[in-house]
Amino acid sequence: MDLKQRFKTIYPSAFFLENNAKAVEKYLQQQGWLAKQETLISLEKPGEGNMNFVLRATTNQRSFILKQARPWVEKFPQIDAPVERVSVEAQFFQSLERVSSINSFAPSCLGFDAKNFILATEDLGKGADYSFLYQKENQLTESDIAGLLQYLTTLHQLSVPANFPENLAMRQLNHEHIYNFPYLVENGFDLDDVQKGLQAAAMPYKKDVDLTAKISACGEIYLSAKGASLLHGDFYPGSWLKVADGLKVIDPEFGFSGPAEFDLGVLVAHLVMAEQPTSIIQTFISAYQKVININEKLLAQFAGIEILRRLIGIAQLPLSLDLATKKGMMARAADWIRKERLFFD
Repeated sequence: MDLKQRFKTIYPSAFFLENNAKAVEKYLQQQGWLAKQETLISLEKPGEGNMNFVLRATTNQRSFILKQARPWVEKFPQIDAPVERVSVEAQFFQSLERVSSINSFAPSCLGFDAKNFILATEDLGKGADYSFLYQKENQLTESDIAGLLQYLTTLHQLSVPANFPENLAMRQLNHEHIYNFPYLVENGFDLDDVQKGLQAAAMPYKKDVDLTAKISACGEIYLSAKGASLLHGDFYPGSWLKVADGLKVIDPEFGFSGPAEFDLGVLVAHLVMAEQPTSIIQTFISAYQKVININEKLLAQFAGIEILRRLIGIAQLPLSLDLATKKGMMARAADWIRKERLFFD
């Protein structure tokens, strides 16, 4: 069964978004998302989506982005995922639109069709995400750092909207792949297919009962979180977009209200895996702490867990690291979790 058939089996009356200009134009007209005399000229994929199916729609007047959530992860169709995530994303963007110090970092929400799980947003322009940081010699600029700091500190100080969804189903999905699956001794995912020798390198961490107990405890904090901060939920280079007018932040479908240390810990982990200078990481944390008080123990554990799960879990990154470097990162990450403290060489 192909993906369209699978979707229509589950949602027989729903519109299946695909690269079919005639069908999409009719859909847009029915939704009232096209102006009078506006016609669809072309559709294209703006990039490789992880969670959702995404298209750039270009008309005779403008371009915008269409995103559909399907009951699976777009990159891994074998993994089920809640379609309600697109509603979370819509509400997240709507929450930012009224805040001048952060709205320039995010696309405007142009329309949301809950029935068909489709979101229309402003097209931020052609660009690339920040996954290039994982390649050797690429480094964040001062402008990038300032933008990320402004975005994160502003976001974490916003009042969480009273009706903002708990997003529990998405957190449960994330919880499995952050706090459980990577540490199963037999999970069906052979890390030697990623890099020879990685399976053996991961085994001591999978079998470390004390370490995995600490990871599980952090997982409970993540899963039960009802913190004071509005979180992006997946604040890593794949969610940062570099376009002509600067840094943008997209894909908040994992957003929820919880501990600020989670977003910050994810950022720290990815800067480490991207081999960014330690001075940049430490300066970022210090600047963040001047604005928002954090639990440094929790920050260290969230950061360490994110490093481990990315190195030995299914959500692999395009890293240009040799096995020895990964082993060193895993050892450091485990120490952060055990000792509940960030430290650098």
